[in-house]
Amino acid sequence: LTDVTYVFDEPTIGLHPHDIERMNGLLLRLRDKGNTVLVVEHKPETIAIADHVVDLGPGAGTGGGTISFEGTVAGLRASDTLTGRHLDDRATLKKEVRKPTGTLEIRGADRHNLQDVDVDIPLGVLTVVTGVAGSGKSSLIHGSIPGSDEVVSVDQSPIRGSRRSNPATYTGLLDPIRKAFAKANGVKPALFSANSEGACPNCKGAGVVYTDLGMMAGVSATCEECDGKRFEASVLEHHLGGKDISEVLAMPVTEAEEFFREGEARTPAAHRVLTRLADVGLGYLTLGQPLTTLSGGERQRLKLATHMADKGGTYVLDEPTTGLHLADVDQLLALLDRLVDSGKSVIVIEHHQAVMAHADWIIDLGPGAGHDGGRVVFEGTPAELTEKRGTVTGEHLAAYVES
Repeated sequence: LTDVTYVFDEPTIGLHPHDIERMNGLLLRLRDKGNTVLVVEHKPETIAIADHVVDLGPGAGTGGGTISFEGTVAGLRASDTLTGRHLDDRATLKKEVRKPTGTLEIRGADRHNLQDVDVDIPLGVLTVVTGVAGSGKSSLIHGSIPGSDEVVSVDQSPIRGSRRSNPATYTGLLDPIRKAFAKANGVKPALFSANSEGACPNCKGAGVVYTDLGMMAGVSATCEECDGKRFEASVLEHHLGGKDISEVLAMPVTEAEEFFREGEARTPAAHRVLTRLADVGLGYLTLGQPLTTLSGGERQRLKLATHMADKGGTYVLDEPTTGLHLADVDQLLALLDRLVDSGKSVIVIEHHQAVMAHADWIIDLGPGAGHDGGRVVFEGTPAELTEKRGTVTGEHLAAYVES
């Protein structure tokens, strides 16, 4: 048999460190049978077993797109790339954990594989719900925490919207931007919407023209009239801070955050939304990037940035580290801290040891998956979990944290 090339895109998503070990074994067995195995991955445990590493960067979005390093894992570790510098990152357990302000009681939870679970989730702190894949984490949290105005649930499900939707429209960011352009130029805000009066008449503001080929898949081509800018030519003659609306929508979040912070383009309402987008690690996304091109992790962080202005007192996040580079995990932890310190209760379903170590309280489900799971096998602080090492999670967390 000729060898087969297998391509895996972030296969560790949703996997506990215990499951990652087993998956690594499968990847090595595939390789040892003479196959080529190509893995797109962030997790250091999987990077560590590679024979050859290709590191892209140096940054994200417009700051990336080049090969920063190519070689062995040892070579990557010694390199000065962002991945190389963070490959051996380890978490430290907090010396002090926050005290709860109350509890959220769950009684008799029996959804899917849950076995009549009673558990108290502390409020006013950062709680991490963990356990091997299939142990019942999502069933416990999403199935038992009542949906109300007080609970903000942020998952990775697709965002409703067409290819015309983008971060600027989804977050409400486009409204203050349109008003700022209108005020600066003495015209109507509707001109600065590609879905309204300002749209290019040829492509109706889509930026591309679609051709239906009947039996075959349709094709799209950049609109020749507006050159993909989506707006009518006369609209692009209006400027704010020296930029037209299409140039602003082509900006990455980090650049736009600076642009709207001060000077002629200063727009506090827009700047607040952009700061939240940067806080959740989406600084590289352009304001006008179609939502249909975002990954699950990016969609979740976009939802989180949008919900951060909500009045809800309890935030539920389902694996927010999905798709995050090692260097971005610290930024996420700082964001979770800010949410808790502002008076919110944050419940995170997560496998990443750095997030577990940062928790005030851990609820560990297991001991196994499916019928072998569905029970609470540990409740307490991260320090207590690593000290007891009575569960699979405890063993892996203890091995991960700095001594």
